[in-house]
This record gives sequence, C-alpha cells and structure tokens, in this order.
Amino acid sequence: MAGLREIIEDFRRAAVTEREKGTYFEELVLCYLRNEATYRDYYNKVWRYADWAEEQGLDKRDVGIDLVAQTAGTNEFHAIQCKLYAEDHVIRKEDIDSFFTASGKRPFTHRIIVCSTNHWSEHAEEALRDQQIPVSKIDLFDLETSQIDWSQYKPRAKPVFQKRKQPRDHQKRAIADVLKGLETADRGKLIMACGTGKTYTSLKIAEQIAGRGGRVLFLVPSLALLSQTLTEWTQESEIPLHSFAVCSDSDVGKKRRKDDDTVQTFMHELRYPATTDPKRLALEMKKRHDSTHMSVVFATYHSIDVISQAQKKHGLPEFDLIVGDEAHRTTGATFEGEDESHFVKVHDADFIRARKRLYMTATPRIYGDQAKATAERENIGLASMDKEELYGKELHVLTFSEAVRRGLLVDYKVLVLAVEESHVNRRLQALLADANNELKVDDAAKIVGCWKALSKQGLAESLVGDEAPMRRAVAFCQVIELQKGKKTHKVSSKQIARMFQSVVDAYRETAEGEPVAELACEAEHIDGSMNASEKEAKLAWLREESPEGVCRILSNVRCLSEGVDVPALDAVLFLSPRGSQVDVVQSVGRVMRIAPGKKRGYVILPVVIPAGVEPHEALNDNKTYKVVWQVLQALRSHDDRFDAMINKLDLIGSDPQKMEVIAVTDKIVRRQRRAEGTRNQEAGRNQYAIGTLNRQPNKPDQGELQFEIGEIERAIYAKIVQKCGNRHHWEDWANDIAQIARTHIDRISALLDNPKSTRAREAFDKFAQELRDDLNDSITDAEIVEMLAQHLITKPVFDALFKDYSFASHNPISIAMQKVLDVLEEQHLEKEANTLESFYESVRMRAEGIDSAKGKQRIIVELYDKFFKHAFPRMADRLGIVYTPVEIVDFIIRSVAHVLETEFGTTLGNRGVHILDPFTGTGTFITCLIQSGLISPKDLPRKYREEIHANEIVLLAYYIAAINIEAAYHGIVGGKYQPFEGICLTDTFQMYERDDLLAELMVDNSARRKRQKKLDIRVIIGNPPYSIGQESEADNNENLDYPQLDARIASTYVARSNATLSKGLYDSYVRAIRWASDRVGDAGVIGFVTNANYLESTMADGLRKCLAEEFSSIYVFHLRGNQRTSGELSRKEGGKIFGSSSRAPIAISLFVKNPRATRPAQILFHDVGDYLSREEKLEKIAAFGSVAGVTAANAWRTITPNVHGDWLKQRDENFSRFIPIGTKGATGWKVFETFSQGSGPHSLDSAAADVRWNLRANVM
Repeated sequence: MAGLREIIEDFRRAAVTEREKGTYFEELVLCYLRNEATYRDYYNKVWRYADWAEEQGLDKRDVGIDLVAQTAGTNEFHAIQCKLYAEDHVIRKEDIDSFFTASGKRPFTHRIIVCSTNHWSEHAEEALRDQQIPVSKIDLFDLETSQIDWSQYKPRAKPVFQKRKQPRDHQKRAIADVLKGLETADRGKLIMACGTGKTYTSLKIAEQIAGRGGRVLFLVPSLALLSQTLTEWTQESEIPLHSFAVCSDSDVGKKRRKDDDTVQTFMHELRYPATTDPKRLALEMKKRHDSTHMSVVFATYHSIDVISQAQKKHGLPEFDLIVGDEAHRTTGATFEGEDESHFVKVHDADFIRARKRLYMTATPRIYGDQAKATAERENIGLASMDKEELYGKELHVLTFSEAVRRGLLVDYKVLVLAVEESHVNRRLQALLADANNELKVDDAAKIVGCWKALSKQGLAESLVGDEAPMRRAVAFCQVIELQKGKKTHKVSSKQIARMFQSVVDAYRETAEGEPVAELACEAEHIDGSMNASEKEAKLAWLREESPEGVCRILSNVRCLSEGVDVPALDAVLFLSPRGSQVDVVQSVGRVMRIAPGKKRGYVILPVVIPAGVEPHEALNDNKTYKVVWQVLQALRSHDDRFDAMINKLDLIGSDPQKMEVIAVTDKIVRRQRRAEGTRNQEAGRNQYAIGTLNRQPNKPDQGELQFEIGEIERAIYAKIVQKCGNRHHWEDWANDIAQIARTHIDRISALLDNPKSTRAREAFDKFAQELRDDLNDSITDAEIVEMLAQHLITKPVFDALFKDYSFASHNPISIAMQKVLDVLEEQHLEKEANTLESFYESVRMRAEGIDSAKGKQRIIVELYDKFFKHAFPRMADRLGIVYTPVEIVDFIIRSVAHVLETEFGTTLGNRGVHILDPFTGTGTFITCLIQSGLISPKDLPRKYREEIHANEIVLLAYYIAAINIEAAYHGIVGGKYQPFEGICLTDTFQMYERDDLLAELMVDNSARRKRQKKLDIRVIIGNPPYSIGQESEADNNENLDYPQLDARIASTYVARSNATLSKGLYDSYVRAIRWASDRVGDAGVIGFVTNANYLESTMADGLRKCLAEEFSSIYVFHLRGNQRTSGELSRKEGGKIFGSSSRAPIAISLFVKNPRATRPAQILFHDVGDYLSREEKLEKIAAFGSVAGVTAANAWRTITPNVHGDWLKQRDENFSRFIPIGTKGATGWKVFETFSQGSGPHSLDSAAADVRWNLRANVM
C-alpha cells in the first residue's frame, strides 16, 4: 500500500534526528495498536514507555522499550519495540538484543517488535524462537493490511477506517440457506468454490447464530490460516469480537523432513499472541467474555485437545457454533484400537461441546463404495463428507461452474503441452551438454512446454481480448532440492527456478527462422521452511507489477496449495503429480480469482513424449503421464462443466475454450479440408448419423478450413477419454431424471387426490378420456400421470438439445399436455419445478456444444434406454422397449428399396408410396430413411409432408422420434422450421379396433390418426415390441387385449397350428406381423427386425404356414444370439444384437406381397454364423448392405417348407408313427390317459391366499 510507505518516507525526510524519526513511528504504532480491531479489543491501554514507567514508579529513561500495552481482562503488560528502517533493510540480531534484555523480566509476559520492513536475518529469526517470554512481530505487511486508511492518516488525529465489506448476493443466499438449515439441524455443510468468500460468509453466519454474548470456535488446519482468519474476522465483524488464538506444540517449531514443504509457521510469526494452555484459555475467556462482544476462539485442528481440556477440566462453556474450515481435512480413517486423529475429533459432540457445527470447504472429500466396504469389513472408522451423521446435510452449494456463471470467478482453460524429447535434444544440445549445470532433458522439455503456454504460442483458439502473454504463475514440482544419483528423476523446484530462463534463452536462440515469442521469465523458489518474512517477500515479488514482456513464476512443492494468500494468478503449472485431488483443485482455484483485465486463468500441464516411441504407446506409461490424468480427474470431480466437456470429447471432439493439447514437435502438420455430404446416388452403407447428412471423407469443399489434429494430440485426446471419461456419465443423467420423475409423479398424484383440486381433476379426467380414445381404454390414471411427469421433465431437456427447433410449441401432444399442466400449475406445481432449475441448468450445460446429430443421437439413445429401465421398468417390460442398431435399420431400408424396384418397378421416393413405421421408438427408421439418399431432395419435402408416417405409444419416445425426424429433415432441406405431421401418439393395434370418438384436447393427433387409417399403406418398416406378457400374475403387468386383431390371429395362425399351446402367438411381435400383413393389403413390403423364435418354434407352425401362403417372397437374415441357452450352445449363438435389452434370438425379415407372382412363396434364408460377437454381426450386416448384397454374395439358402410348416430343422416323418405320450384327442393310441398343462405362472392367483383354509380351498 503506497499510503503507508509514503508516510514512512515522509518521516524519514522530515526528521532531523534519529530520535525524532523514531518518535514519529512510535506515534503511528500507538495509533495502530489503539485502533486496529484486533488490538483495540485485546489491549485496554497502550502507553509510551516513559509514561508507563512514570505510572509504575520506574526509571523512565530509554532502555530499548518504546511502548507498553496492558491486556484486557488479565491486566498483563506487553513490551513493544518500534523499529523504523528503510523498506529493504534486513533486521539483524544486534538490532533487537537491547530490547530482549530490557523486556526479559517482570512484569512483562509478552513482547512485540513492530518494524517497517519485511526482512529479517536468519540469526534474528532464530533469536525470536522459543523465548521464555514469547515474542511476536508485526512487520510492514501487517501494518499495510490494517483496517486503518493510511492514505488519510494524520498524527494525533482520529484515524479513518477502510469501509467494511458488505455481503454480496451469492453470500446472502449462502447465509440464508445455512441459517435456515441450522434452525433444526445441529450440523451441516457449506460448499463454496475457492475465492468466493467462505471466511467472510462464515463470519456473517456466526454473527446471526452466536451474536453478542455468544461463543464461537473457528478451526483451521494451519497457523497461517489462523492468522489470516483472525485478521479478517476482527476487521470485518459488525459485532466487536473478543478473539483468542490457540495452537498446540505440534503446530510450531518442529523440525521436519528435508523435502516436507508444508507451510511452517512459528509462534513469533503470529501477530496475535496464542496460547497452548487449556487453563489459561478458560481463564482468559471467563475474564473477558461479556454480553456486548462475541467471543471467538481461533484454533488449529491440532490444538483441539487444548479446547477439549479447557471445557472438561477448566469450565470453558459450550460453544454456540463451531466452524470447521477446510473441512475436507476432517475426513479420514481411524483404525480399531488407535486414537482418532486431531482432524476427525471435531465430529464428536462429547469431545467438543457445541450447539451447532458448520463444515466449510470448496472441495468436499467423499470416499468410494469400495473404501467404505473395506472400512466396514475391517472395522475402520471412516469419516466421509457424505456421512450426514458426521457432517449433516449440504445447506448451500456454490460450485466452480456456478461461480463462473455469476461472474464471481473467471473461467480456466487447460493446456496440455506434449513436448517431443527429440525436438528438445536437437534445440538444446549445447545447454544439455554443459557440465556446469545438471539439467535433464525431461526438465528442459517441461520448461519449454511451460514457456510456450505462458506466451500463448500455438493456441488454436482465437484469444480475442486475451492475446497478451501471462504475467504471474505458480509452478508445482515434486521435490525442493535436486536429488542426485536417484533411480527415478524427480522435478526439483529449485532447479526449475534456477534454469527456467536459461532454457528459454537457449531455445529461442535455435529458432531457425520460425516465429518466436519474446516473453522472458523470471523464476523464484519458495518453500515452507522459509520464515514468514522470506515467504512474504517472495509473494510480494509475485504480487508486484512485472516489467513489460516478463512473466514471474514462483516455484514450490506444495506450500502454496492451501492456506497461503497468493495473489491472483494467470497460470498454475503442474510439472509433477500432486499429493491429492484436493491439492489440485485448491491450486486451480488460485487462477480463477478475478483481477482487473483478466479474462481467464490457465492450467498448464507439460508432458514429454520419449524419443523413438509412438505417442499411443508412450501414453501407456501411467507414471510419466499421471499428472495429466490426475489433474483432469480432479477438475472433473469438482467442476461439472469440465466433467461434461471430458465426457463429450468422443461426441464432439475437444472444446478449445476449455482445453487444448498442443504438440511441440519437429513434425509438420498438413492442412486438411472438411468433408461434404454424399450425393444421393453415392449414399453408401454404414454411413449414418441421426439428423445429419452422410459424410464422404475425400470430397473437397471450398468452405471452412481447419487443421487436422496431429498424431500426438489425437493419441492424448483418446487416452483422456479412456482415463478420465466417466462411462456412466449419461446413465447417471438418466438416473437423475428417473428420480425426479418419481418426485413429479408423487406431486401430481397428491394434487389429483386432493378433494379441493376440482378444477385440476376435471382437466385431468377430460385429458385422460381423450388419451384413452387415442391410445387404448386400458391406460390407467397412474400411467397418464407418468406421461405428464415425463413431459414436465423432458421438455427442458429437448429444449437444450434441440434449441433451434420450436418443437414444444408446434407438437400437438406437447400442446395438449401443456394445457393440462397449466391447470395443474395453478395449484403451484411450478414450486416443484423450481427446485429442479439447477438440474435443468446442468442438462443445458451437458448438452451445450453437442451440435452433431450423431452426438445428440447417442445422448437420446442413452436417455431413452436408461430412463425407462430405471423410472418405469414395468412399462419397459410390457412394451418390450429396445433400441435398434442403425446397421440393421439401414439394411432393412435399403432392402425394401431394392424389392420395390425389382418387383414393383417403383422407388421409396415415388408419389403414392406411403411408408409407415408403426412402432417408431426414437424414430431411427424414418430418420435413416430421410438421410439415406434413397429419396431425392426434390421428392423429400412432399414425402415428409404427405407420405411418411410413424406411430408411437410411449410419450418420451414419441417426443424423441418427432424431434429426431425433424432434425434429420431440416439438416438436409434447411429453411424455416416445419413440424413432422406424419407422427401420431397412438397404439397402432388399438387404432384399428375402433373409430376415434373424442377430439377436443388432442384435435391434431386425432386428425392425424383418422387420415393415416384412410391411406393405402404399401411399405411398413420397423422394430415391433417383443413381449409375450407378464411372467407372473403378481406383476399385474399383463399385455393388452385387442379383440379384432387377436381374432385374426386365432382364425389364421392358431387355426393352422398343430401346437397345444397358443399363448406365444399373441406376443407383440407376432401381433405386429399379423397386423402388418393385413394392413398392406394384396400388395406391399414389410421389413421388420423381430424375435426369431417364429422360425423354429413348434408353437409358430401355423404362423409359418400362413406366411408362406400370404406372401410371394420372404427374406430372412438370422442374427442368432439366443441367450436363453447355456454352455457351448450359448457361445455358438454369439452376441446379443440388442445387448442386455433382449436375450431372444433376432432375425431381419422381409415379407413381400406381389400379386403378379405366379410361383409359390420363395423363402430365402441366411444364417449370420457361429461364435460371432455383436459387433462382428453388425459389421457383416453393414458389409452386405441389403438383401441385394446377400444375393450378390450367393449367400442365400432356399427353404422349402414341409407339410408341417417346418422351415429349419425339418422333422423326420418316421417320428409321426410313434405313440404319443399324451394327447387331447379322444381317439388314437396314447401312453397317459390324463392330459394337463400342469402348474404354470397363470395359476399363481390360486396359489396364494390370506389364510390357510382359503389356500387349501383354492388348490384342492
């Protein structure tokens, strides 16, 4: 602060004598001690030594003591010496010897040296330690950070104070949330990102909970943090404080390992006197506590025993509030038979008595399930921050991403500099060969990488407004001193500081004509063993404005991770892995602090690619590249935006605003052109992505140009996805939505059950009646509530994913749903929705930037699949919800196109060829059809508008299908948004059972259904649901009845069957075949992927007979995968095409009705093969492309059914001559007279009863 330094300089100029100069400074110190909040409360009086000596009847001549202060409450005397020196003066031991002599006797119990410099010699520092009468020092830095406004200081005048801070909006919210939570709870967590004011927020909370006359305990992990917190609280408190500092013997002065870089603070470095004596603490608090002040004990976790003893043995009262700062440090394990660590004792209400406990951190530490299981198994006490019995609930959370969004922090960007060892060897030959240094190529390469990043050289992103090189950085290394002769090289902080600029100079000298940054770097080393003055001098150097074109770097091992007031940084450099993820996040927090003109902070990770090793092989060395994986994992775990970006890497590639990988190499990267879409006639196989044109990589485009990422960058990105990506990321998202769906369902149900909600009930009943008309009568109120909950939840999701399409305001079902919800929201349902705003913000963030249709498709598939599995499992079981692989969809579409052309002389794009997907799911069939190029751009608008149709019964799938189809269409045609009017929310089977009766709320949907029923549908494609019905009567999850359709099955498939059981013929997929066979009339093509049981099942013999009679051509591509087998047979069946969604065998079937055909049905069959994985099967499908591809490969086997309807494994006719074991027929030979189906699942209703005698009556 210039004000204080100018005052001191004025003293120097104005004083004629040294005595006069000293007097001026003593007067300033008097003003400081009498008015600075910390000392104003601690001392009740401060005298000049002569005045005090006169009062005491002592000799008032100068003996080396300048001032004397008397403590409040205990009335002890403290001796004070004031030293006015030049700012760069180094205080030597002889400068303070006379003061030690004069003050080293009674009545003085403490001594303070106040000086106008921050520099102390080693001997002077040593002299301050372990004095019989303790010593504190107040140096220039302490004086500068006073609450006194030195710029307005006038001798002997009342000082002017700096304005106290006022809570900002985000702090007000935190305060309110914590106060509300602690009204009923006795403990809770406050999570706030680094740099958002946790300490100040906790002060305002304490003022409310404890207030005047209250008692607070504030716990910190280090003396450095204790000093900072005590100063901030005393300066910023609206309520005057009685402050007490407590530390333990373990906090101060202990010798430690050579490379232990934890911050070491000594007692004399605390400006405020601290005690280690529990009795003294209790006595002082008793004497000083009153009803006008708030008494606050500032203590380290290590000193918690002192607090406990003061309460248990010396009568220290219960605290109103304990604040546990850096609460992640209070986690950990306590082994059976061992004492708890100091850090976890704070949780014990018997050890420290307090009404309330508040745990604060930016980086909550939670142990995984495996660690918890191990702890439970081995009887280990584990303190994890998700244990509410220890930490309470999260009362308020302000994440890093939220803090950035609110402008409380700047964003950060990760720069991974991959430096090739051979490149550095070539450029720095002379420096590496110099015997006068011990520079290793690994260190040199990392320095080069850091320098390039600091100078922002080679960044791909346009840094508008942020082009200037960085000015301040902190580097984290592995060890302090260079370790010679060790097997494993460790990065030395001192070596990096010593060699940084030398490496930069040598590298720039060998530039060989390439553009080189002019940035110079000054590097210094700091470590925890330095005294406070040394550390402050280093930090002051970093804080100062650096010369133009110079970046200052402060190198350390870990002393700057936590608890040190580091200035706002431009970058943090990780030259080696950190001790923990928390260390990483705390360090990154330093670069996110706001500073004038600062746009963002940078996290720089230099890594070395060894010579002669391929990048992807080099990256398998986990030890060398641990720093990258560790830092990225740490950022993922504490920043949901970064987590989302990492998990989108394989969807959208890297986001240069959040992370760049830059290769420093001799290899030249060539410029590549972006590919264009394929022409229709060139639309190839296996080139599909929902909602986008197919891409052909080798077609040049005159549009946008970009650099192709090089081999090194590509390898690193791939490894980042593998090492750091969360494979369950989107599944977790679906889990979140499923949980919220259940909350909404409960809320809507409760609202409808309320007798007072008559208007809501009327609106719901009206909607339900119409929905049953459009779907089926069996749909229950509970299922309709589920649909409303799905709509309520998914609308913001789709708005985020498809923000360019006005889907919600155009889709008829969405409009109808919203009308009902609008009535419900009059009953304040929106209160529930408001609680989800943070979730929706998370959805928007996760979806942000996924602009490729392929990426959106992957998200939607996950959401669709997982949503129903977790939220509505019975619905998924009943409807047979599975997702169709795009390879199969493409094969069916192209096969249908081939058959239309070869047998009917028409195309999918011709007028009058109506195409229907009756079970559209997420719209994959129609979307792939639009993208396939099989419909020309000229015909596509007409087909989209008039001749493509889709039905779906499940609301979420219907929404997704509509959006996907619309996105695919607009991706090709462009132009103004045009909704897809060919889709209906309906039960395809029920749709043909009766006519529409109601059409008030769902007018458009009803009109679409009526229009579709009148059409001459000639092409039906899709993936019918597979569901034979409930497995158990107890499921209460039966498939629905369709009287007309089931009657058709009975009169055809069942009537033609010789099987005893016909239940399987009412499976959904069999119903679909029967329905489609009738719907196409006498001419048409059906392309289905279905359960393949119909090919061999004895139950399906009548089905096979009918198919052979009704159709002229049948193509079957058998994909196998029957996992209801075991052992070798199961392995032979190969992978399941639908993954875990179905264990049934699968087949692609094309049924062709050509009235001009004169021959019997031609049945062509192809078996995919034995022992193939799912991926291998899909590759074979894609390679064939269509039935034409199978024909070209001469891979069909022609099947001629026998009289029994056998297609595969046809029976031996001799078998029919054997005597049957049993038969329903009254005539003929049989072994057993009695014939029964036995006990099956359908009989469970009679196998259960409420009392024993009823059960006996049921089964007898």
